[in-house]
Amino acid sequence: MDQAPQARAIDTLLAKYSESHLNHTNELIHFVCVPVIVFTLLGIIWWIHPFAAVAVTVLSLCYYFQLSKPFAAGMLAMSALMLGLLSLMPPATVLPLSLAIFVLAWIGQFIGHKIEGKKPSFFDDLRFLLIGPLFVLSFLYRRLNLAW
Repeated sequence: MDQAPQARAIDTLLAKYSESHLNHTNELIHFVCVPVIVFTLLGIIWWIHPFAAVAVTVLSLCYYFQLSKPFAAGMLAMSALMLGLLSLMPPATVLPLSLAIFVLAWIGQFIGHKIEGKKPSFFDDLRFLLIGPLFVLSFLYRRLNLAW
């Protein structure tokens, strides 16, 4: 008997994450807010110490690499761009801007989930905080016809 192929962890995680992101408006909000949250979180960590932001990035990339090498490559490019932008910002502006925009982006996320009528996925599993950026990236990969 042939057995059905086992679903990859990344496909299972994205499918589960997608269950609470079916509303088009919520998806659009996520397309904006998720990358902004990643950038501002890195900004907050950068303010503590730039090496800490790089270390957090490397740790997250290790996790992404386990899930999907193509996604890890995309996140590497996105993270490098974000860290590069942080390095160009005047140091005194990094924390206040990051904190303010971080809060606004999370408000946007919760508005999106109110519209969706479903709670955020990370309430059930904290890993979904790391899957959100891949969810957004998956739309770009589909648009560019890239496999993940």
